[in-house]
Amino acid sequence: MTLDAMRLEVPEIHEHEPLDLHNLLEQLADLPRQASSETLETLLGRLFQLNRRELTLLERQRILQSFTEHYRLQAQAFAEQPPCPLFIRLCLELAAGFKRLLLQILQGRQPSRPHLAWCLYMAEYFVAQSLLRHYQLYQEPPGSLWHDCHLLYWLGERQHCLDEPVAAAFQPAAAGNLRGLYQQSLLLALSNPFQLENGQCLQLFAALAPLAELARLQPWEADDDSDGLLIDLGAEQPQLLGEPDAAAEPATLRRLELGALLVALDEPTPLQSASQRQLLEQARPHWQGQQARRHPRSEQSSPCNLFCGIAAIHAQLLEQRPLHLAAQLLDASAGGARLLCHADHAAQLPIGQLLLLQHNNSQTLALLRWRHQSGSGLHLGLRYLKGLPRPVWLRRAPSAKTHPGILQSTPANGGWHHGLWLAQGDFASEENLWLQLQGNHHQAIVQLPPANLDSGQVARHPLKLA
Repeated sequence: MTLDAMRLEVPEIHEHEPLDLHNLLEQLADLPRQASSETLETLLGRLFQLNRRELTLLERQRILQSFTEHYRLQAQAFAEQPPCPLFIRLCLELAAGFKRLLLQILQGRQPSRPHLAWCLYMAEYFVAQSLLRHYQLYQEPPGSLWHDCHLLYWLGERQHCLDEPVAAAFQPAAAGNLRGLYQQSLLLALSNPFQLENGQCLQLFAALAPLAELARLQPWEADDDSDGLLIDLGAEQPQLLGEPDAAAEPATLRRLELGALLVALDEPTPLQSASQRQLLEQARPHWQGQQARRHPRSEQSSPCNLFCGIAAIHAQLLEQRPLHLAAQLLDASAGGARLLCHADHAAQLPIGQLLLLQHNNSQTLALLRWRHQSGSGLHLGLRYLKGLPRPVWLRRAPSAKTHPGILQSTPANGGWHHGLWLAQGDFASEENLWLQLQGNHHQAIVQLPPANLDSGQVARHPLKLA
């Protein structure tokens, strides 16, 4: 299934008459400025009609902003008590309004990223509130809510809006960007909310606000044996209960990487109450799933070296002694490791960077999956890449400029699987390149296939070599 903005659930347009916007805004301004069932019913009725009426982008945006201010007032009444059905319906209608506004923005000409990020955030916020209020009432949310929750995240991912900051002062507290807000809902759903006591659902949601964005959803790969729950962005549930079946679409699958979040949970947080910390500790095992780890992890404390990026790894494999970063190995397993290095190295270690880990006279190729800075330094989570790394050279013509690459070779069924790692943007798929292996003066012509793994910093292209 291909994800698309048009799959968002929005009501159909029935009214096409022009709107007296000034008069409507005056009527909204005259409504009582305190929470009451009568005001709530009036707001819901008017918003229901407006969501099914044809409006210009500017009209819809101004109306939704006005309704959002009234929502803040109404929400105060349910800070200490369960919400009434009308309030949940108001959240659903506000979500529908912002989804309709989002479609209008996407259909316009080159929307600005801050504007698009704000609208995605507001739509996701009211979807998140609808999910939260269902859990608060110990009710299973309808699958359509999770469908839109995932889809809004996917749209933010495609539009590069996940980490765009959004100033939105809501109660209970919400994360400050789309990534954090989506993962706030996701982590709440993974926390077994039906076993929380009355009132704890809102407390846990607020406690997750400053932490949720530290988690990461990584693209799924068939050969990835990392720990972490699987999320299907095309599904109508928060997570997959097991490994994906044959019908699952790989492009919509993500693995939840919690490393940086788990490190942050162990750090002192002055603004966090004792009850919030207790709830987070109670929820923590649920996020990691109920299965045993794929690989036993052993704690260590030994020095190691990191070579960062294609150029440095290439030089190290040629024994040219390039610059490297010193780090401390804290724990390791067959699938990866956790390291600690100086905080000043952060600029050289973006998430998705290709690394060569040198430890105890062995060298292992790895990807940086997560990082988290604390008082003790910069924590790094590495995923090991199986296979033998070898330096290669690539050119667009026999005498053209040389580009370094790393060939990752893994034995399989009596032969070899090869993956060619290149820096992001060096070459385009389907280009014909001249490839030269170490110790071989001849160059082979290869057509660069589409990448089967793209980390944002580097890309791996599958190769067939004679």
